[in-house]
Amino acid sequence: MVDPEKLVKMALEARKKAYAKYSGFRVGAALLTKSGKIYTGVNVENSSYGLTVCAERVAVFKAVSEGEREFVAIAIASDSPDKTVPCGACRQVLYEFSDDLDVIIADRDGNFEVVKLKDLLPRGFRLGGGEY
Repeated sequence: MVDPEKLVKMALEARKKAYAKYSGFRVGAALLTKSGKIYTGVNVENSSYGLTVCAERVAVFKAVSEGEREFVAIAIASDSPDKTVPCGACRQVLYEFSDDLDVIIADRDGNFEVVKLKDLLPRGFRLGGGEY
């Protein structure tokens, strides 16, 4: 069972560790796996902007590196007064594992809403079928 408030709190807490030296826009993410584990991530910027990695992808890559492949929900929070939605690249990375993922978008005060990834990325790309 997804506890969106817990995930939002974890994303907000993770956000404090972001490396946002250039934009000042700190983002945190908390990814819940089917096994019940939660992996957090933060955005990590680089002076070569194209090498920057978003918080959502950091959380996914941490989970995958630990053997996780099934995700239930992800919360995303930033310093913004607006709810933070994942960028297109993050939507596609998340889609690789589940188009039915709950995406919890939150603002800096913890106000949130839950949307389905398939609504944020309709007709996302997936190469063939098969096992991961």
